[in-house]
Amino acid sequence: MKHLLLSFLFFLSFSFIYAQDNYKDSILAYQHSYIENHGVVKGDEHQYLHFFAPDEIFRVTARFEKIYDAPWFKMPTSANEYQVHRVYGILHFSIHDTLLSLPVYQSQSLMKSKQYADYLFVPFTDKSSGEESYDNGRYIDLLLKDVETGSCILDFNRAYNPYCAYVTGKYSCPIPPRENDLPVAIHAGEMRFGKSH
Repeated sequence: MKHLLLSFLFFLSFSFIYAQDNYKDSILAYQHSYIENHGVVKGDEHQYLHFFAPDEIFRVTARFEKIYDAPWFKMPTSANEYQVHRVYGILHFSIHDTLLSLPVYQSQSLMKSKQYADYLFVPFTDKSSGEESYDNGRYIDLLLKDVETGSCILDFNRAYNPYCAYVTGKYSCPIPPRENDLPVAIHAGEMRFGKSH
């Protein structure tokens, strides 16, 4: 019986390590694809794209609270323009035993696009913003189907920088609202661009 229990514990620990390695490999593959297919950073400048090491602590299961009939509002952008969004819902989760929430937005213009009609937008800043990560925050993409069950996987290892992080004055990037400022450091996802602009 003792040997059987030890074998079972070994199997569980092996499975856990394998799952962790599998997840890490999937994030590294995502990062490689992100770099190779980047819309702005090309060629030799790929070397300036950096990421935090994949960390499964920052892949959380969040409870999704749908917000019905939220008003449309103008979200400021880096170009002193506005993009019209509404709060589609709120994600509730915890990191390092800290309870957190993030509003999720829906774009009025993208709703009219056949390609992006089911697109949801999660901008955020955190305690790493302006230090290890981009000053004006990072983004995470979700789809309507990701939240339809009332919960979703929120993976900060897939957080990415807006185009404004690489080029000044060329793009109009939404600035995360104050409600999307997290009181913790998110050491996951894309880091600050390694070249000044």
